[in-house]
Amino acid sequence: MAEERRGAWFGFGFCGFGQALGSGRGRQVHSPEPLRAPGAGLDVCRVSASWSYTAFVTRGGGRVELSGFAVGAAGGCRDAWASEELLVVLRAGPGPGAGTELQAWAPGSALRGEPLWAQTVPEAEREDGPVGDETQAGPLPLLPCARAYVSPRPPFYRPLAPTLRARRLELGAEHALLLDAAGQVFSWGGGRHGQLGHGTLEAEPEPRLLQALQGLTMTEVAAGGWHSLCVSEAGDIYIWGWNESGQLALPTKSLAEDGKTTAEASGLNEDGSEVKTVAGGEDGAPAPFIAVQPFPALLDLPLGSDAVKASCGSRHTAVVTRTGELYTWGWGNRT
Repeated sequence: MAEERRGAWFGFGFCGFGQALGSGRGRQVHSPEPLRAPGAGLDVCRVSASWSYTAFVTRGGGRVELSGFAVGAAGGCRDAWASEELLVVLRAGPGPGAGTELQAWAPGSALRGEPLWAQTVPEAEREDGPVGDETQAGPLPLLPCARAYVSPRPPFYRPLAPTLRARRLELGAEHALLLDAAGQVFSWGGGRHGQLGHGTLEAEPEPRLLQALQGLTMTEVAAGGWHSLCVSEAGDIYIWGWNESGQLALPTKSLAEDGKTTAEASGLNEDGSEVKTVAGGEDGAPAPFIAVQPFPALLDLPLGSDAVKASCGSRHTAVVTRTGELYTWGWGNRT
């Protein structure tokens, strides 16, 4: 999903449930089309897309509208986060000074009845930050207090260490990425595809600083299913993890196999990346490809463009440049 101007959104990809464009079932949208959110004239400020449905949050009244396999609507909402396991919404508390209520719903509930789980969460605490610090916590799954986040699996409410001044948090299928107020990146969770960026395939139970990025200030992080990406303040892209579908924009097995693969061998680069070769190309020479990249790799965009925004799907990646260009790569079988 992408926003062109205030309230103007575009979508593309698999739309088999009507979840992307509200345009009916059985469609694949091959290029960006204007988003037709449910409800005429809605001024959409945030979109959260899961595989089978999409959640829209509007400005003003804070209405959440669902489109796709899950449908429904609710008012008084500040933010929404869609996943196949849960729909999470932030709603105003029952009275003045009551804070914000975090609610977890089954996507198929149509936001009716009682949520699966609810908890009042505090607002952001600014007093312990530097004077003049205007850093704000990012959207869900990071909570407004920036001291906890919400998970699609129990326990839903997960506190962060007090020393972590989180600015943004992204969840992959098995791992988490956190960007702190100083521009440092932390990762934890499963690491079997190198998605943590620590140079191994081991899991990390607690947030661990990415040593390979120390000294660089990051402004964006994004987590795919099993890959990760961050953008520096200079506009550079660093990417790591699983490359099975080309989601890292590094050489893939499918490209190497274009020359009628007959055999495969594997090894490790000095940086720890898992490099494999397939034999049987047109000239008979092995064609290398990278299956797993466990350290952050610097990625150059065409024409030396600088990145400012990034997002990851399960096995694809999207980046927006300073000049407003959108680049995408990775798995495209669902467009």
